[in-house]
Amino acid sequence: MKKLYGTGVALVTPMDSTGAIDYKALKKLLTHTAKGVDYYVVMGTTGESVTVSPAEKQEVLNFVRKNNTAKLPIVYGIGGNNTQAVLDTISSTDLKGVDAILSVSPYYNKPSQEGICQHFKTIADASPLPIILYNVPGRTASNITAETTLRLAAHKNIMGIKEASGNLEQCMRIAKSMPKDFLLISGDDLLTVPLYAIGGKGVISVLANALPIPFKKMKELAFAGNYVKASQHQFSLLEINGPMYEEANPVGVKQLLKEIGVCENYVRMPLLPASGALQKKISKAYRNMA
Repeated sequence: MKKLYGTGVALVTPMDSTGAIDYKALKKLLTHTAKGVDYYVVMGTTGESVTVSPAEKQEVLNFVRKNNTAKLPIVYGIGGNNTQAVLDTISSTDLKGVDAILSVSPYYNKPSQEGICQHFKTIADASPLPIILYNVPGRTASNITAETTLRLAAHKNIMGIKEASGNLEQCMRIAKSMPKDFLLISGDDLLTVPLYAIGGKGVISVLANALPIPFKKMKELAFAGNYVKASQHQFSLLEINGPMYEEANPVGVKQLLKEIGVCENYVRMPLLPASGALQKKISKAYRNMA
């Protein structure tokens, strides 16, 4: 479990002006993020998984494995709102070298809490790798309650949850009663230190694509019990975080990555590259961080 303590970076998928995956830029991104992160998260929603084909997803995973010079653990995203399709994807994917699967809660069809529970139990029963639940109500239109999370935490093949509900009370209820080896992981960059403080073990971050070092410092200071200094690094992200989501993720962070010279800002439709106004806002917020 400890290999997934700290910062996981939800890798973007760099693209060129034609929409093709830019593997040269992806290699640069892997090197850049390795300066501060503890593991890679491949093909999460930040990687535009909904508009990347199954063949491309496997190619990206293969590329990350081959170019993982830092030998970081790898978490791979396989989730959806069709339980059988998730099972089929797990069984047909070459998962060699992958340490865990990140699986988002079913979206759009809004299952009951029992439906969510049975969905994840079915996946965990079949998966050859441990599962990290992903709760992000702002995108799925349903919440995994603390009670449901704790029920699922009892499953031997469910190792943790990426909690992006933004609900600190819910996170506290999970932290209070979760098994000692269950990983509570922040899914909100700005709640990284608060979740460390209540017993969380890390964050799966969007901003760490561009800014891995603040997350490294937050982890080191939090694990040393110095939450005051850790919070100072958290505060440094306040102004840059908001613009990341104004035109949907990963539009903002790809623009920030262009600003620092890691990759271009191209995304696949129906998303569009950052507007001129957002580009200026991100550039100003980044300059003000220095």
